[in-house]
Formats: sequence, C-alpha cells, structure tokens
Amino acid sequence: MSDWIAARQGRFEHFVEARLPDEEREPRRLHAAMRYAVLNGGKRVRPLLVYAAGEFAGAAEAALDPIAAAVEFVHAYSLVHDDMPCMDDDVLRRGKPTVHVAFDEATAMLTGDALQAEAFRVLAEAPVAAETGMALIRDLAQASGTQGMCGGQAIDLAAVGQSMNAAELETMHRMKTGALLRASITMGATAGCVSTAERAALEHYADAVGLAFQIVDDLLDAVATSAELGKTAGKDQRQSKPTYVSVLGTEAARRWSERLRAEAHDALSSLGPEAQSRTTRLGQLADLIVQRRS
Repeated sequence: MSDWIAARQGRFEHFVEARLPDEEREPRRLHAAMRYAVLNGGKRVRPLLVYAAGEFAGAAEAALDPIAAAVEFVHAYSLVHDDMPCMDDDVLRRGKPTVHVAFDEATAMLTGDALQAEAFRVLAEAPVAAETGMALIRDLAQASGTQGMCGGQAIDLAAVGQSMNAAELETMHRMKTGALLRASITMGATAGCVSTAERAALEHYADAVGLAFQIVDDLLDAVATSAELGKTAGKDQRQSKPTYVSVLGTEAARRWSERLRAEAHDALSSLGPEAQSRTTRLGQLADLIVQRRS
C-alpha cells in the first residue's frame, strides 16, 4: 500500500506542479501564494480516493490526474479561506504558517478565489468525452456549493456556541467534509466505466468514509498535539464548536468511526469476490482514513 500511495502522490505532485501558474509570471505574489497553498504538504487523501476509484472503474490515469487536481484545488481553497480571521482565524496549516499569515489577508482571499477557478479550468480540460466532462463539472460544483462544502461551512459558523444533536452534526459534516470526499470517489468512477450496482456500492462506501474522516478529525483535534497535526490542536473546544467529541464523547465517537469503517468494507464486499482485486485500494484507504494519527 505504501508503494502505491507514494507512486500516486508523486504522480499527483508532478501534475499540479506543472499546472499551477508559475510564480515568475505576474501577478507573482498571487501565483506564489497559490503554489504555497497547494504544494509541499497535505496527505492528498482526496486525490488518492480519485485514483483508487478510477482504477476500480478502469479509467485512464491521464483522465484521473486533472480530476485529482481539481478536487485538491477546491480543498486547498477551502482551507485558505477557513483559516482567515473572518472564519477560524488560524495561523498554522500543514506545519507552516497559513496563507494569510505568510502573505496577507487580501492575497489569501484572492488565492482561494483563484484556486477555485483553476479547479474548474483544469477539470474542463480533462481528456474525457464531452458528456463525461460535463458530469464531472456538475459533480464538483454540487459538492462545493450550498448543498455541499460551502453550505456545511455556513452551518458550522452559525453553530459556534450553540448546541447540536448527533443528527444535526451528521448533516453538517456530510456537507462540509463528506461531500468533497464523496465527489472524489464518484468522479474517479465517472472517468471510467461502472455498472449501476457498482456505482451504488461506491456511493455507500463514499458516504461511510466521508463521515468517518470528520469524526476522526474531531477526535484528533481533541487528543493530538499541534506538532502531530501540523495545525492548531484543541481549536474546536476553544471556539465552542459542536463536534463529535463534545456531543458523543471520545469513546463513542471512536466506536462510530470504526462502525463506519466496517460499513465501507461491507459496501465493497457487496460486489462479490470477483471484484476484490479492484476494491483493494479503496479498502486500504478506508483503513487509513480511520486509523490515521494526523
């Protein structure tokens, strides 16, 4: 698994290094900030899910590269904006100063805006059929908008200092975090060919790992250090944000993440033993998401 991850991460880094604007071109400061926000950091979970789902579906790697880049650009833009003083006001991301600290607030705002635009540009240039390209653009837009990431973030901001039950928390995080992770999987599959049953299984898998990712994030925020996370630990509690830890408690949250991991594996197993060789990477990524320590 480690060799597969290293190979896919290397392929991804090479692709985005070439696709991001050169910081020697004007506007240099903005281009430098975009590259700073994307390169040299991050686990690349979303690109890895794109590649794993695409390999399951028999998609060409050349088609998966721009999909992986587009999803990660949207994710990076969301982090840049999320860290700004008007949102979470954080100073550390991926073990280095956040973009608004390293550059300035205005540049950080423009960096997020430009990365979002770049995501759709690179996706529009993916070497796929026109109908497939339109489906990919639609899926990324839906995962990023008011019914996905941005909507979930709005609910999250409104929830500061408020109480939420487990169902409300789940709805928020299926939008804020889960939607883009889900899109990584479904878009990777769209670049190839899957049956109706296979797509349903992948969607079930995606729903499980998308929510599990956020539960583990909440757990790590409560128990890990800033050095381990590469970002400020304990931030949720200090900002009085409802989390799976605050609502359920540490042990119950951990048990839920394990149940979701089992659900993800069950979804893949439902495809039968003949599909096992094609689902191996997806299963391993579900384990990685739940068992990670940062």
